[in-house]
Amino acid sequence: MGGWYRFGYITAQIIGKTLFSFKVVHRERILETGGAILAMNHESYLDPPLAGIACHRELYYLARKTLLQWPILGPIMPKVNVIPVDQERADMSAIKTVIKIVRAGHATVIFPEGARTLDGELQVAQPGLGLIIAKTLAPVVPMRIFGAHKAFPRGGKPKLFTPITLVVGEPMYFTKDDLVGEGRELYQRLSERVMARIASIQYERP
Repeated sequence: MGGWYRFGYITAQIIGKTLFSFKVVHRERILETGGAILAMNHESYLDPPLAGIACHRELYYLARKTLLQWPILGPIMPKVNVIPVDQERADMSAIKTVIKIVRAGHATVIFPEGARTLDGELQVAQPGLGLIIAKTLAPVVPMRIFGAHKAFPRGGKPKLFTPITLVVGEPMYFTKDDLVGEGRELYQRLSERVMARIASIQYERP
């Protein structure tokens, strides 16, 4: 890990464990080598760093480009593998960057829903994830986070000491036989397939 990434990793570990009792269930299912996509529901600003500390390798993240304009944190984001994306349009340059990164053997976190949930419920998947799958045939690790919306809801304030748990599902593997059809219809179908697997992940806190 690079210096800034390691600093962010350790900081996220401290915050996650001390302020949110963060834990990962079935961490062993995460693919630690080779090109891979970690697909996760999106509940909170906390999701990316918590996904990052769920595994031992560096990850790459898509984030709206306006975040890079934040004082102090903005200039650091590219140093921790953040790829800016323009959410006002279909930003194909960002998607192409992710495809290149995955093909090079790295791993990325993708939120199939595209944006954080407003009510804590799962949202409809967007076709972007399916496009990346179709172009890379990389394995997808479905993950579902629980408690993050309650801990830091969209538009709300952090509620410290709210427990957050990330549950990792079994990896999904794709072949050319899965690429039936073309264009947006194909990409949407692949995204929905992953989203259905995420929805099937359940967790009951002891």
